[in-house]
This record gives sequence, structure tokens and C-alpha cells, in this order.
Amino acid sequence: MSSRLPFTPLVQALPASVPFVGPETQERRSGKPFRARIGANESVFGPSPKALDAMRNAAIEVWEYGDPENHDLRAALAKYHNVKPDNIVVGEGIDGLLGYLARMVISEGTPVVTSRGAYPTFNYHVTGFGGRLEFVPYREDREDPEALLAHARETKSPLIYIANPDNPMGTWNSAATIQEMMDGVPEGAILCLDEAYADFAPAQALPPIDTSNPRVIRFRTFSKAYGMAGARVGYGIAQEDLALAFNKIRNHFGVNRIAQVGAIAALEDQDYLDDVRRKVEEALERTARIATANGLKPLPSATNFVAIDCGRDGAYAKSLLDALVERGIFVRMPFVEPQNRCIRVSAGRPHELDAFAEALPDALRELS
Repeated sequence: MSSRLPFTPLVQALPASVPFVGPETQERRSGKPFRARIGANESVFGPSPKALDAMRNAAIEVWEYGDPENHDLRAALAKYHNVKPDNIVVGEGIDGLLGYLARMVISEGTPVVTSRGAYPTFNYHVTGFGGRLEFVPYREDREDPEALLAHARETKSPLIYIANPDNPMGTWNSAATIQEMMDGVPEGAILCLDEAYADFAPAQALPPIDTSNPRVIRFRTFSKAYGMAGARVGYGIAQEDLALAFNKIRNHFGVNRIAQVGAIAALEDQDYLDDVRRKVEEALERTARIATANGLKPLPSATNFVAIDCGRDGAYAKSLLDALVERGIFVRMPFVEPQNRCIRVSAGRPHELDAFAEALPDALRELS
């Protein structure tokens, strides 16, 4: 990096990188499209037709800025969750909201507690604001709430991250366990509870929504079950003072007009959401059968993907992933040992799972 550019020492020290290599990048490198795009935990079933219609109609008025207060969307979300609009903050996906939260509490050297191998975009934002990541290992392929809290107390961390259900493993902790964690957040700290996959989770994994705790924010998204990953709409549910604090630093025009309208229409179409859940359940069951038939072990999942234990180490799993990518099947894998013994396969449509079922045994034979 040129010394003539007036970057801060922190920015000069950071690598120019992205948390994920997108499928588009891989397609450009290979010169051919994927046969099955089942690696990014997108919903291949797409948005509600009502949401698509609403977004098409809103496109006519795209010359107008979107509402900087996200008023109508916040009101709809508040009604859906039985909270007040001031308990809702809307942002550019959970990823954008994670960045805002990091900016609000992190300065250079701030300790931040998370699980080793958890969602890497959170780590990206922490390091981007100069924070010091403090890691806790998974326990039996699940995030460990008790250990996360204990380490937060030890390091005096002002920010703790946990995803439930978890990405990249698809596992979950019970609602009672998460409630106990929320109740135990130390004074002066905030628990960031990432519930991106809440719409797929069993009821016993999700504590009731309660905005009275000023030390907890719960993030949810329209990117997964609602099939709107490209629209970038996420939201947080929190005590009023915490939710409104985002207005101090957020990009007020960050969620565009079309996305706001589409999210409201998607939220109103719960029948379509139920249909997506059914299709995802069928897809996960078939993915598990394909894995088992090939001598691999699918892990239980409360998400829209299956982590598949390849039975060996991370190098073997990476080789299998590469072999699948060569055969036109886009999948991903956890980054950190021992979870990186797995590959991760998102719910696919029948023809995409047909392609996966065809490619997997051939890829495994190549590695034998």
C-alpha cells in the first residue's frame, strides 16, 4: 500500500479482503456457471410472488430516495413481533447492522468475545474497528453460551456474539439455555444474538421476544427464509435506547425504496413462508439421505443448510469441496478446526439436488 495515501494506521494494517469468496468469483475463474448454487444459504425458492409484485411496482418510483426512517417497515415488524417501532432498527442485512453495532462499542484494542469458527463477517467488522477478538471453542459442534459469558466476564468485553441457530454448523441451543445467557450478560456489555435462521428453527430454540433487557439485541433477516438476500434487509429487536442509538451512526438511506416495500409484502405473506419452510425441510431430508448413502454423516440442522461430516480432517473436506466445485456444484465449508471436517450444503430444488447426488460419489471416488 502506498505510503502517500492518508489512511489511518489501522486501515494500513488491515488486509484488503472479503469474508467470503462469492460464487460469481468462482464462476469467473472457471469460465462456466455452476449447475447447482447451494453453498451460500440463500433461498433458491425465491421471494413471495406478492413481494415480487410490490418490488416491480416500486421500481417505477426508484428515482425517489427510500424513507430514511424505514417507518412503514419498522411499523410492520413491530406489529409482527408485538413490540414498539422504537424497538426496531432496520439495516442493510444483518451484516450491515453488525458493522454499526461494532462501531458503537469498539475502539482500538477493545476485547470482543465470539466462538472460534463462528460467522466470519462479525470478525471482519470487529477487526475493521480495531477490536481484539477473544475466541471460545465450540462444544460438540454447538456454540457454548456458558463459556462465552465466562470469557466475557474475564476479559471485560463489552460485546458478545452468538448465533442461534448456528452458522456454519446448523446446530442450536435450547430457548432455556439462550434465555439464561441473555439474563446473565454482564453489566456494561451487549449480547449480539444473531437469529438469521430463526424462521427455520424449532419453537424450543427461540426465547420469547422481550425488549426490556437493555443488554441484548436480536438480529433477524429477510435474506434466508424470505428469499431476499440480494435486497439486503435485516433488522434488530432491542430495548428502545439501544435500538435508537443506531440512528447516531447508521446510513439512513442504506435500505433502498424497493427493498423496504418488498420486505413489507414478504412479511405479510406468511402462507408463502410456510410453503418455503416445507420445501426446505424436504430438501434437507433429501440432502441428508444423499450424504448417508455416500458414507458421510449429516448433522442435525435448524437452518436451511446441512453440515455434512466428511469423517476426516479439514484438508480432506477442502479437497472434496474443490472436487464438487470442479463438477459445477457450489458448496461451502466451515473455516476452523474441528468444524472444518464438514462441508455445508444449502437447501436446493430437486434438479440442484439431482446434480449434487450425481457429483458427490464421483468426487469421493476421485479422493479415494
